[in-house]
Amino acid sequence: MRILTVILENIRSHMKSKIDFTSGFNCLVGGLGTGKSSILYAIDFALFGDPIGRSYNYLLREESDIGKVALKFLHNNKEYTIIRALRRKDKGISQDMEQLKFFEGEKLIASHRNEAVIEQLKAITGLDKEIFRELIWVRQEHLKELLDVRPRERQQRLDQLFGLSDYEQAWTVLGALKRDYETKMRTLKQDPDVVSLNQLEKEYNGAVEELAKIDSELQILRKRFVEVEAALQHVEKRLKSLEELRAKAEDSIRQQMELQAKIENLKTLYARINEQIQSKQSLVNNLANELKSLELKEKEIKGKLENAGLNPDQPMESLKNYLLTLDEQMTQIRAEHENAMARIREVQRKQNTLADQNLCPLCLQPLTGEYKQSLIQRLNKEREENQQTLAALQNEMEELKALRNLLAQAISDLQMVQIRKEGILNQLKREKKALDELSLEFNEMQRQEESLYARLNQLKSEVVEFDLNMLEKVRKERDEIFKQYSSVKGKLETFESRKAEVGKRIDLLKSRLDNAQRKLNEIKQTEQLLELIDVIRGAYRNIQPKLRTEFINFLQSFAQQILDSLAGDEGSQLTIKIDETYTPFVIGEEGYEREVSMISGGERTLLAFAYRLGLGQLIMQSRTGHGLHILILDEPTESLGREDGSIDRLAEAISRLKAIEQIIAVTHSEAFAEKAEHVIRLEKEAGVSQVRVEEKTKL
Repeated sequence: MRILTVILENIRSHMKSKIDFTSGFNCLVGGLGTGKSSILYAIDFALFGDPIGRSYNYLLREESDIGKVALKFLHNNKEYTIIRALRRKDKGISQDMEQLKFFEGEKLIASHRNEAVIEQLKAITGLDKEIFRELIWVRQEHLKELLDVRPRERQQRLDQLFGLSDYEQAWTVLGALKRDYETKMRTLKQDPDVVSLNQLEKEYNGAVEELAKIDSELQILRKRFVEVEAALQHVEKRLKSLEELRAKAEDSIRQQMELQAKIENLKTLYARINEQIQSKQSLVNNLANELKSLELKEKEIKGKLENAGLNPDQPMESLKNYLLTLDEQMTQIRAEHENAMARIREVQRKQNTLADQNLCPLCLQPLTGEYKQSLIQRLNKEREENQQTLAALQNEMEELKALRNLLAQAISDLQMVQIRKEGILNQLKREKKALDELSLEFNEMQRQEESLYARLNQLKSEVVEFDLNMLEKVRKERDEIFKQYSSVKGKLETFESRKAEVGKRIDLLKSRLDNAQRKLNEIKQTEQLLELIDVIRGAYRNIQPKLRTEFINFLQSFAQQILDSLAGDEGSQLTIKIDETYTPFVIGEEGYEREVSMISGGERTLLAFAYRLGLGQLIMQSRTGHGLHILILDEPTESLGREDGSIDRLAEAISRLKAIEQIIAVTHSEAFAEKAEHVIRLEKEAGVSQVRVEEKTKL
C-alpha cells in the first residue's frame, strides 16, 4: 500500500490543503504547530474513522461545523479513494455517514456504513486499526513505548500482535473444555438409564412377549368382530328398508291430508275473491256512469261557449287569456265612459256661463245675438253627440259584462268537470287493473284446485302396503345382534388399548435403552476427546515457546542490521540481545549485558526505531503474508543530536530502507529532512496551515 494524496478541509489548522506523497522517503517538515501531525491524524481518520480518544475534538477546526478528509492510495497497481467527513451538531462532533464513500478507481465499493468500509479495507490491504496504530504509525513519544513497559506486559502485547496469544488462549479454552467434558462424563456415568441398563433390557424383553400374546388374542377378536359386524349390517339394511316403507306410507297419508286442507282453503279463498270481483265490477260500472254524466256536462258548457261565438275546443289557457282580454276591454270602456261624462259636464258648464253672463265661455268676451245663438246650437249638438257616445259605451259594456260572466262561469265549470273526469279516469284505470288482477288470481286458483284434485286422486290410487309386525320382529333381531357387536367391540377396544399401552411402554423402554446406549457411546467418545485435548494442549504448550523463539531470533537479527546501518562506520556499535519477553539488552565491549534504560537517549532512540521496524516487518509478515510496505514516523529524532551524527545516520538509514515502499516522517529537524527524497514544508500564516513542496536538487 502507498499513499498518493491526502486532502484536508477544516481539519485542525488546515482550511484547504492537498498533500501529494511519492514512493520512498517523504518528510513533512515545519515548526511547532504548523499542522504536520494533523496530516497523520487525518490519514488515520480517513482509513478507520474512529477517533483517537473519546471524541473528534482534536480533528475538526474550532470555528468550522463541517470538516472533510479524502485519502487516495495505491495497492497492487489499483487506485483507491476513501472520503470521510465530520459534522458539528449542538455541542458534539460526529462522523457524517452520508458522505462516507470508498472507491476503487471510479467504482463505489462501500458507503454510509463504517463497518463496510473497514471490512473492504482489510480485505484489500490486510490492515486493521490495531496493526496501523501499533506498527505502521509510530506516534510522537510512542517510539520507545515498547522499551519502557514491563517485560510481562510487553510479552503479552507482542504475543497478541504475533498471534501467539491465540495459542495461550486456545490452551486455556481447551482446559475449560476439558473440565466441561470431565463433568459431562461423570454425569453420563451416573445417569439412571446407564446404571440400570440390564434391568431395562429385562423389562423390554418381557414387554415384547406380552405384546405378542395380545396380538394373538386380537386376531381372534378381529375375526369374530368382522362376522358380527357383517350380520349387523345385514339386519340394519333390512330394518332400514322396512322403515323407509313405513315412512313412505305415512308420507302418503300426510300428503293426502295436506292436499285436502289446501283444496278447502282454496275454495274459501276464491269465494272471497269472487265477492271482491263482483264488488269491483259494480264500482267500475258506477264510475263509468259518472264519467258519462260529466262528459254530457262538458258538452253542455261547450255548447254555451259556441252559442256565445267562442271556439269550445280551444285550450283552457286560451280561454283564460281571452277572459283577461275582456277585462282589459271593459277597463278601457270605463275610461272612455268617464271621459264622455267629463265632456258632458264641460258642455253644461259652458252653457250655464253663456246663459247667465252673456259672455263667451272660451275668451269671456261679450257676445252678439247672432254669434251667441250659433254658439248655443253648437254646444247643444256637442252635448247630444257625447250623450250618444255614452249610451253606446253603456250598451257595449253590458254586452262585454254578459260575455265575461258567461266565459268565467264556463271556465270554472270546465275546470271542475275536467278535474273530476281526470280523477274518475285514474280511479277507473286502477279499479280495472285490480279487477283484472283479481280475475287472473281467480283463474289461477281454479287451475291450482284442479291440480290438487289430480294429485290427490293419484295418491289415493298409489296404495302403500306395510306390515308393522314384520318391522317389530326385525328390530328385535337387530337389537340382539347389536348386543353381540357391542360386546365384541368392547373386548377388541380393551385389547387394542392394552396393546397401545404395551407398545408405548416398549417404545419408552426402547428409547431409554437407545438413550443409555447413546450415552455409553458418548462416554467412550468423551474419553477419546479428553485424550485428544490433552495431546493438543501439550502441543500448544510446546509450540508457543518455539514460535516465540523463532520470532525473537528474527527480530534480534533484523534490529541488529538496522542498528548497524544507523551507527555507521564512525558511530559506536550497539550489539543487542532479546530475551523470551521480547526485552532487548545491549551487550557492551566487555561482554556485559546492560538494560535499555542504562544507555544514552540517542542510543535508545536508535534502538527503539530498529526494534519497532523489526517488529513491523515480522508482524506484518505473520498477519498479512507480506512485509511492511509503509511506515509513518512522527518526530522520530527525539533525544537525537546533530553533533554526534545520530540524526544524519537515522535519516540516512531510513533513506536506504528500500524494503519499505513508502516512509512518511514528520519532523522539525532540518538535518533529518535533508535526507528525504520528497520534502513537504508546512508553515502557518494567520492561524492557517500552508503546504509547499520543496524541490530538491538532484546531484
